[in-house]
Amino acid sequence: MLVTGGAKRIGAAIARAFAEAGWHVVIHYGRSREQAEALAAELPSAEVFSCDLDDWNAGPAMVAELAERLEDWRVLVNCAGVFDLDTAQDLQPSVFETAMRVNAATPARIGQAFLAQARSTTGRRLIHVTDQKLENPNPDFFSYTMSKHALSSTIPMLSMARTDPRDRIYGLAPGAILASHDQTEEETEVSHRMNLLQRKTTPQDIAGTALFLASGWLASGKTVFVDSGQHLLSQERDVLFLARQ
Repeated sequence: MLVTGGAKRIGAAIARAFAEAGWHVVIHYGRSREQAEALAAELPSAEVFSCDLDDWNAGPAMVAELAERLEDWRVLVNCAGVFDLDTAQDLQPSVFETAMRVNAATPARIGQAFLAQARSTTGRRLIHVTDQKLENPNPDFFSYTMSKHALSSTIPMLSMARTDPRDRIYGLAPGAILASHDQTEEETEVSHRMNLLQRKTTPQDIAGTALFLASGWLASGKTVFVDSGQHLLSQERDVLFLARQ
């Protein structure tokens, strides 16, 4: 399996969970070579692959190279992304353009290439990591949120277009999991409990759900929210800022 952004944070948790479950893991990284190689050295069966997801052609080229040599490539988890601040009152062109390329266009193109080229005798699983903001939007991180909506829209469309009925395309929508942007430890502790269950959702919760989607038969085209109920709330700002009030 391949996980983009697999060197750090949620991506690393996903890589570790799959490796511990017996999968061979390809850890994609952009600028985190040391972290990727260190993680791969810890896992039973892993390798690293560098690719700039801001490059229009690099992602599909990575898939083509891996598809040529991986005989049974069943899972791709698109976890990599950028999370830069702009707002509904002040859209920043550079933030928007990067977010739409890295968070939407590239994972969509990688997914298309995976479904067209990866070989598997048991069906393939394409999992896009999105965000609970799909159901619980606020005006902060405006371009980021738009990009995740764009990526989410590809899930049912790619599912409808699949040529092998055994293939599955899913969304996995986390809530607040790790410290983001410029959060302090104290703010993180508060913000991560701003959900219906008032509990912290962990990277391991996300990784376990990815494993479930990789080996189960949930209907294709669905998105699973793993956020302790955060997406069922209405929060007027990002929890990063709510924790500072």
